[in-house]
Amino acid sequence: MNPAMPKTPTPGACYKLTVRSAAEAARLIREQFGERARVISVNSAEPRGMSRLWSGPRLEVIVQPIPDEAEVIAPETEVTTGVTPEIPAPARLKAPSINLRTLLVRAGLSETLVARLSQSREWKECDSQPLHRGLVTVGRLLQQLAGGDRVCEPLSRAAFIGPAGSGKTTALCKWLGLETFRRARNGHVVTAEFDRPNPKGALDVYCEALGVPVAHYPALTRPATGGGFVYFDLPGFSLRGGTTNVEIRKFLNAETIEHRVLVLNAAYEERVLRAALSTGRELGATHLVLTHLDEVPRWGRLWDFVLDCGLEPLFLATGPSLTTECEDEVLEALTRRTLPPAMENPAEDDDEGRAA
Repeated sequence: MNPAMPKTPTPGACYKLTVRSAAEAARLIREQFGERARVISVNSAEPRGMSRLWSGPRLEVIVQPIPDEAEVIAPETEVTTGVTPEIPAPARLKAPSINLRTLLVRAGLSETLVARLSQSREWKECDSQPLHRGLVTVGRLLQQLAGGDRVCEPLSRAAFIGPAGSGKTTALCKWLGLETFRRARNGHVVTAEFDRPNPKGALDVYCEALGVPVAHYPALTRPATGGGFVYFDLPGFSLRGGTTNVEIRKFLNAETIEHRVLVLNAAYEERVLRAALSTGRELGATHLVLTHLDEVPRWGRLWDFVLDCGLEPLFLATGPSLTTECEDEVLEALTRRTLPPAMENPAEDDDEGRAA
């Protein structure tokens, strides 16, 4: 028999019910405790002594009332007749709300850039949408700020410049591959040395495989055919200045090379990147290539650099291969790697939790 239950069960206390079946247990739980109760355990209780001859098996059910003001969502627990106690599922805490600003910071965007975005007239629309739709709008806004709607002028005479270790010559090889394979253009490469040697590495072998002639300066610095190109591979400049930088500037100006592609290692810390950018600007850089992206875990920090550098993004090098691992749609690639949900179909789902 069950002990008399109190008229008002104490929240948190445990009560034992001895019943004949699971159905009887469910009925008694509802009658005594209402709909808010947790089943702690269910065990078989065999009759003792002579009562075993006329009594059937019983169940011992341990029940705990749950207060109405509890801040957790209690899972439904089904009473069973097994001898193994049933362990209730852990309570689910209420999920914290995530707004668009928090999500952008987690994606790697700087607080400064997020504050800049929040001051734009489009921000109110972004912030009022479901999160994944807001990310789509933010992605478009970032591309607009970076001049994504600008038509890029094709390169015909361009020098690739950058500090040592930036992957400058590898970047030139990648660009040659795009020009010859994808755009079917013809041209040649000119290498030059000043007071610092300019090791060519695999440039000669790669250009030979492409059918692109390589000449050492002094050589023809104009395209040999109409619509062709000529690209210049120069020694790495110094972040501390020096005669090499003076010679590079003198060469670029004497040959009236209008397009100057600054190649930077994106894995460098912010201070070094800014110093290299300053030197590149002094040399008249017009375009930007970021390399070693495979070593950068969070691309979000690059948005500030791309937006503020004042140079036209040419491509991103995402690996050491000379023929692949190259993203020439720079802004789209940055958006895809920074805000993945922004590249999905916003009409698929309006659930904010999906983006969170």
